[in-house]
Amino acid sequence: MTKPATRFPAPAIDTLPDDIRTRILAVQEKSGFVPNVFLSLASRPDEFRAFFAYHDALMEKNSGLTKAEREMIVVATSAANQCHYCVIAHGAILRIRAKNSTIADQIAVNYRKADITPRQRAMLDFAMKVSRSAETISEADFAEVASHGFTDDDIWDITAVSAFFALSNRMANVTSMKPNDEFYMMGRLPK
Repeated sequence: MTKPATRFPAPAIDTLPDDIRTRILAVQEKSGFVPNVFLSLASRPDEFRAFFAYHDALMEKNSGLTKAEREMIVVATSAANQCHYCVIAHGAILRIRAKNSTIADQIAVNYRKADITPRQRAMLDFAMKVSRSAETISEADFAEVASHGFTDDDIWDITAVSAFFALSNRMANVTSMKPNDEFYMMGRLPK
């Protein structure tokens, strides 16, 4: 059995630049823990800042896609990319945003069988094609996703979320990033 890579250790929070430390501590205050992605990426401050700036630009803005739909894209494409960290962490966020305790598991295993709308299925079909075979995207793909009410701006957002998380999936896999235990139960039980 091949041993996972461990060559990129996370830095101690107290050694980080002030802005990064402040952001990490704010996340800890809000969630009660520090998601491992923050620590894993913090050893490269400029890249950390760029990564999270783009993440926030994609995932937090007002869009034709709901925040839950963006998380669906992350979970489906991360499952296809075999990214343990992103499936578990974003699955937790999806459960919370969708207010549905089973949707993330359904999408991670097989989004085509998940309890989602035909519009969401078309969105995930397009996202998966972007994630797995973007070189084959054609006008027919644009027409199909547009036929479900997605605008060009929405299609750009589907594409950008898929592409950004392809980067994230690869970084998480190379660094053997493990999901925090807290993610596993988030959004599964009523508060």
